Amino acid sequence: MRLSQMLFVTLREDPAEAEIPSHKLLLRAGYIRRIGSGIYAYLPLMWRVLQKVSQIVREEMNAAGAQECLLPQLQPSELWKESGRWETYTKAEGIMFSLIDRQERELGLGPTHEEVITTVAKDMIRSYRQLPVNLYQIQTKFRDEIRPRFGLMRGREFIMKDAYSFNEDEASLQKSYEAMDRAYRNIISRCGLAYRAVEADSGAIGGSASQEFMILAEAGEDEVLYTEDGKYAANIEKAVSLPKDLEISPFTAYEKKETPDSNTIEKVCQSLQCSPTNIVKNVLYEAVYDNDKTVLILVSIRGDQEVNEVKLNNELVKLAPQYQASTLLALSVPDENAQKKWANKPLPLGYISPSLEDDYIASGESIEGQFLRIVDQTAVDLENFVTGANETNYHVIGANWSQEFQLPKLVSDIRTAMVGDRSVHDPSQILASARGIEVGHIFQLGTKYSQAMGATFTDENGAEKPIVMGCYGVGVSRLAQAAVEQSYDKDGIIWPVAIAPYHAIIIVPNIKDKNQMEVAQNLYNQLNKIGVETLLDDRDERAGVKFKDADLIGIPYRVVTGRSLKAGKVEVVTRQTKESQEIEVTNLVETLKNWLKNIKSS
Repeated sequence: MRLSQMLFVTLREDPAEAEIPSHKLLLRAGYIRRIGSGIYAYLPLMWRVLQKVSQIVREEMNAAGAQECLLPQLQPSELWKESGRWETYTKAEGIMFSLIDRQERELGLGPTHEEVITTVAKDMIRSYRQLPVNLYQIQTKFRDEIRPRFGLMRGREFIMKDAYSFNEDEASLQKSYEAMDRAYRNIISRCGLAYRAVEADSGAIGGSASQEFMILAEAGEDEVLYTEDGKYAANIEKAVSLPKDLEISPFTAYEKKETPDSNTIEKVCQSLQCSPTNIVKNVLYEAVYDNDKTVLILVSIRGDQEVNEVKLNNELVKLAPQYQASTLLALSVPDENAQKKWANKPLPLGYISPSLEDDYIASGESIEGQFLRIVDQTAVDLENFVTGANETNYHVIGANWSQEFQLPKLVSDIRTAMVGDRSVHDPSQILASARGIEVGHIFQLGTKYSQAMGATFTDENGAEKPIVMGCYGVGVSRLAQAAVEQSYDKDGIIWPVAIAPYHAIIIVPNIKDKNQMEVAQNLYNQLNKIGVETLLDDRDERAGVKFKDADLIGIPYRVVTGRSLKAGKVEVVTRQTKESQEIEVTNLVETLKNWLKNIKSS
């Protein structure tokens, strides 16, 4: 492609809307343009990158035995109500765009396609002889993000590959899951990116096990905890660990103590001269279920620990049937305004004890009349601990479970694992932290959707059973931007060769020089003919502008038909290393061909 004929506009300054390097560079280099909040146009250079990522994804999915299809973006609400996710996606998480058509039918723009694909399987799969099968698509998805940001990282419209496996049992599902795991590792490796596969929370999609694939980058939204031995890595939402050892309590007798202005753990420790590991911290949460019932949760946890709200949310979803509900719509720490809706009297915030009386809760149809009490495992074994006295400016010391306080019946792991914690698999391994960008997520769904939607098959004994499912997603547009976030410098993007929009760019410093233009044109034709995808910068611009643009857009190899032509050579600059060398014009085509061949085979 000739740049003089291409829709190609670069910017010298960072756009005000962009926050992270990859977003700034993609806008500046003319890859994308913002159309609306979280909505971007993929311009010619970007579309070539996306096509290359898609092709790698397609090749690996096909090699793993998956079959490509294309599913509708408009989805009837009935399917989502059948699975039980309509309220979750339109109200609780609120990420689905929903609309009413002219015949008053509710529809949603697909953020994901479990319901649609399960309907297809329900209609078409009858026998175990048809299993296993894996269907995938590369499709535009829609999510109504609360705060679209970071360009393609968190947009409201994006390109995704999603696949769904259908199996007759858990053993078969495990094989499909492992095949997808291998395919994902191949995809990311072929794209030339450094990544880490980590244990993850399944979220609203559900299922028994899931794994995320994180592109390592400082601007990553996710925190990954891992061990140096390579045997453990998990998203912080999912991570488990052994907490730091607790210190022996300095208190031996139960007593109420005045602790003025001590409504934080740090202040309590200063006031009572104790360790935060000696404290039982009590945190109040408000949960709203999809039947509009409000439940108040009192969480007791060791003072040096923090509540992991994802783990807590998952625990409360499990308890939904107890409150005649199916899912959780909202979870929050109630502020003063929220408390006014249900509190009989002011709460002693900062001084709450595990035995906060239920009479703080006003009776009402939508308010559960008793606190749901949950204790984190870190607080269970504490002895002679410090905790609130249910009275402002007072704490108690030397308290014990089964004596001064009743241990809650519900014991769970709802703490946030932290850097420096010991690993569960090997306590000698200490958790370290890295930032990551999630570009892939694989789930073992089991029978969650097939049971809810009646997707069954007949086994070899003639018995009807629900199909066992898996779900596997790759963010195609997200992966492309993650590549930029992982590889750039002060001058611009450094694309991995496999997904670069072009392999080489030929720059003609002076288009009025007949020899420079002639050599450039011949090389351009020869390189493209043998599959070395090449741009020709034949614009009537200063050489310095062309060099800056070449660095900015990140093409792997820059060929310059400049002064060295007098010696029958051209200058070749490798974008990644900025190494420059002069190569005989007659050898250039074969040289670039061999360089690309070696990169692909490595």
